Amino acid sequence: MIIKNGKLITWGANNRILENYALAISGGVIREIGLEKDILSKYKDDEIIDAKGQYVMPGNICAHTHFYGAFARGMAIPGASPRDFPEILKKLWWSLDYVLDEDAVRVSALVMLADAIKHGTTTIFDHHASPNFIEGSLDVIADAVDLSGLRGVLCYEVTDRNGKQGALNGIDENIRFIQKSREEHLANGRLAGTFGLHASLTLSEETLDNCKKAAPDDVGFHIHVAEHQDDEYDSLAKTGMRVVDRLAKHEMLGNNSIVVHAVHIDAKEALQLATSRTWVTHQPRSNMNNGVGVADVESYLRLGIPVCIGTDGFNHTMWEEWKTAYLLQKIIHKDPRRMNGQDVIQMGVYNNAALASKFFKDNKIGEISPGAYADLIFVDYHPYTLLTSENLPWHILFGFHESMVTTTIVDGKVLMRDREILTLDEEQITEYGRSITPKIWERYEKIVQSGKYLKSS
Repeated sequence: MIIKNGKLITWGANNRILENYALAISGGVIREIGLEKDILSKYKDDEIIDAKGQYVMPGNICAHTHFYGAFARGMAIPGASPRDFPEILKKLWWSLDYVLDEDAVRVSALVMLADAIKHGTTTIFDHHASPNFIEGSLDVIADAVDLSGLRGVLCYEVTDRNGKQGALNGIDENIRFIQKSREEHLANGRLAGTFGLHASLTLSEETLDNCKKAAPDDVGFHIHVAEHQDDEYDSLAKTGMRVVDRLAKHEMLGNNSIVVHAVHIDAKEALQLATSRTWVTHQPRSNMNNGVGVADVESYLRLGIPVCIGTDGFNHTMWEEWKTAYLLQKIIHKDPRRMNGQDVIQMGVYNNAALASKFFKDNKIGEISPGAYADLIFVDYHPYTLLTSENLPWHILFGFHESMVTTTIVDGKVLMRDREILTLDEEQITEYGRSITPKIWERYEKIVQSGKYLKSS
């Protein structure tokens, strides 16, 4: 296809905004960028998509989320509200994921994938848990990602909180899916796997050893770290080590591993993450909602830690997450000079793209350049001040909104055109979701009332 009549925001090492240029796409890849008249003359028989003067830019990337969080929308938590994050885990998330069955896993994935398409997020890292439906759960999610046309990196959350066999089953599911994604080139290469772990506070030494032994040498780990201080206190009580030290002992850090949150790590832990080139993902909306604190991401960036941005189960409105990251550092430090807009772009654009490229290695990702994946969005933004490559970060932070995304393209395939999703029937999906939600919520309430997790230490 040819995309014409758009203003191109290229990102990449030398970000440019190009007018009167067009893109030639084939095989899911951007083949050529050139003056519109030259491209149209050269590729006369190709399908033409008219961007109608909109901005054409790479799709956004979400470095960490939980699809199954969709079922928490509007859900009442029985009894008194959780007073801190450990109670939120036990009363909300561990009780909710415990009642998920195959149907619920499928629907929650489809709901969140439709949300991503609408909001211009084209690559997603999902971290899944459903202790009563482990084997094959990643296949169900993968089928949903395939149907949607998006790009995804999947894993299963290994934990000891549901017994030794549950942990072993989680290990098996990670390894099975990683191997399958490599051998079968799932979704024409739009799907990849990594190794999921819940958090240090629900993992024994034995389970960490088993995970490390099972994982191929070139596979990293996707794990929550120090989201709340209890994760650190638990690790110190169990091992005499802080969480990052513990992961280092088990050889789980490195440039293939993703550490989520890192709100309560200390300076030595941050240095270990930097020297090992371990990825950190920042989810400011979730951290605010859970009242867990604020990660010192400015210092992490200065140390050289590759900090990315995710949503942690919130809507896939990545620009909203960027804006929250931008504003949160200012309020926590009471200093409007904190968190430069360029740092937000470094996390949300460049680091997210670099992380995604670890899993989708055939072509460049997150930029408009010859040979890059054709993962693109059209943005109906009409600036009333000058927009340049230099001030673009602040236009995004103060002007762009996800409702302005009109078209989403992944791997050269149009997934949404003029705000109409083409690959998923959103009305049917959401209607079915509403029909099964009462049963899921009923099962959830029974688990909370049983005190299954509230009784745990």
